[in-house]
Amino acid sequence: MKSCRADIGTGGRSDRSFGLRLLDLAESVRAGLFPARFSVWTPYLYLLPATLITGILAIGLAEMAETSLHVLNRATFRPDPAYTLANYAAVLSKPVYLRIMLKTGFAALLVTGFTLLLAFPYAYFLVRTPHARLRRFLLVALFLPFLLGQVIRAYGWLIVLGKQGLLNAALAAIGLGPVSLIYTYGGVVLGLVQYMLPFAVLLLAPALTAIPHEVELASHGLGATPWRTFRHIVLPLARPGLVAAGVVVFTLTVTDFAMPEIMGGGANDFIANAIYDAFFQLSDAGMGAALGIVLTLFASLIVALAFLLVGVATLGHGAQQDAGAGR
Repeated sequence: MKSCRADIGTGGRSDRSFGLRLLDLAESVRAGLFPARFSVWTPYLYLLPATLITGILAIGLAEMAETSLHVLNRATFRPDPAYTLANYAAVLSKPVYLRIMLKTGFAALLVTGFTLLLAFPYAYFLVRTPHARLRRFLLVALFLPFLLGQVIRAYGWLIVLGKQGLLNAALAAIGLGPVSLIYTYGGVVLGLVQYMLPFAVLLLAPALTAIPHEVELASHGLGATPWRTFRHIVLPLARPGLVAAGVVVFTLTVTDFAMPEIMGGGANDFIANAIYDAFFQLSDAGMGAALGIVLTLFASLIVALAFLLVGVATLGHGAQQDAGAGR
């Protein structure tokens, strides 16, 4: 019996020493490839992938900007070699492009507002519910749309909102006439709100998790009503998540292509649809590139204005909360 115990103990030490030897080998390889004197460059190596991706995008934008300076020669259907700002003048002067830009910007604002309005209580209930099963159900319901894809969800809305769809069938059952909801501006906004909702919840949940529940309990204990607690405690502390969610939802909406294309029926195009038409329907790469640059500048301007109003430092507030809670 003692010998068996000794063998078992020896075997355990042997396995452990083998694992430690593997770790030592890996550490020696790492030290050989990356000596300690180079450790000062480690943070920059972490930034290298993001820098490379940003550089590739910058190169693409530069190429697009150069393409936008050439107008289409209608005689040869090839870009004219001369540089000109005629494409930008057309974008800013033609009523059709101005109307598309206004329609896109207004839809992005509507989608951002409605999405945050729906996502905040969902994220708050997800974070604060004490029931594990309910939390799992909310998480599954949140991640399930990611498995379907935007195009499938758009066609699903066509089935629900069509003249013979589920909604009109329910209205007919109570004696109301059919309602035309597809191929409308409101239908596009509805589909985009449903598409953007999971993104907003995922960005709001960490910000709400960082708010200690004891702070809300203390507010209630001091006599504050739930509304005053929400307005003066929860909402200000959740500001980083609201800013991040608003920026992401707005930028994704203003650049969306599939939902306006499918649910808009060709009558409610966004800027991305106009870019597609310029490239692939009109074969006018210069106009498409000019629209792409204008879209990039428009989205960047709105995001910059949002950060100017709320402060860029707001996004670091959550980290400061975590550090303070740790102390």
